Amino acid sequence: MQAMPELSLIIPAYNEAKNLPLFLERANQVLNVSGVEIVIVDNGSTDQSAAVLQELLPNYPFARSVRVEVNQGYGFGIVSGLRTAGSRYLGWTHADLQTDPGDVLRGLELLRSAENQRVFVKGKRHGRPPADQFFTAGMSVFETILMGTPMWDINAQPTLFSQAFFQTWKNPPQDFSLDLYAFYMARNQGLRIERFPVSFGQRAHGVSNWNVNWKSKVKFIRRTVDYSLKLRTELRDA
Repeated sequence: MQAMPELSLIIPAYNEAKNLPLFLERANQVLNVSGVEIVIVDNGSTDQSAAVLQELLPNYPFARSVRVEVNQGYGFGIVSGLRTAGSRYLGWTHADLQTDPGDVLRGLELLRSAENQRVFVKGKRHGRPPADQFFTAGMSVFETILMGTPMWDINAQPTLFSQAFFQTWKNPPQDFSLDLYAFYMARNQGLRIERFPVSFGQRAHGVSNWNVNWKSKVKFIRRTVDYSLKLRTELRDA
């Protein structure tokens, strides 16, 4: 019987058919090590992602896939993958290669160094365009004030934590607010937050599902603010 992996890394993939071969090959170079499994969530893709995974996954025994038939959001896809994993440590990053999958090993070392597993690990992005840095800084300041705790570069990847922490989650959001939810839950439960620098580049293929223009950013801000207020109220009243 194959041993349970130490870390299950969830990769949400919505219409990433062109990126998946590149991601799997890079993961093979840097993550094909004992104790790490890749769980690619085909999150209701309407392109050739399913066919690509069917063809390629037999060549990468450290990786497997989960299929979500109808896309219900970024967060829904990630949580669907997390629920299939029994590893001691869990986490996610993206399939678009804006951050290197190898960064996960640095985060895993930070998790291993915590004797009681009460650590939440997250990258901290470097190398982004000035406009994106300005947007992130503004949102970080706003969320820090609103939530009453430091919340900086919330959407940075990778995101890593213990299985025990995941089991405390209740009603996680189905959209991009999942990063906010996980970060704030870690703060709320008093986990030690560990950050480490990661280089952030351009997507290999495709475009962002939300970071397209200022109109999309405004929509993202409104949705994030609404969810932040809801989350703060729910945890305060729990």
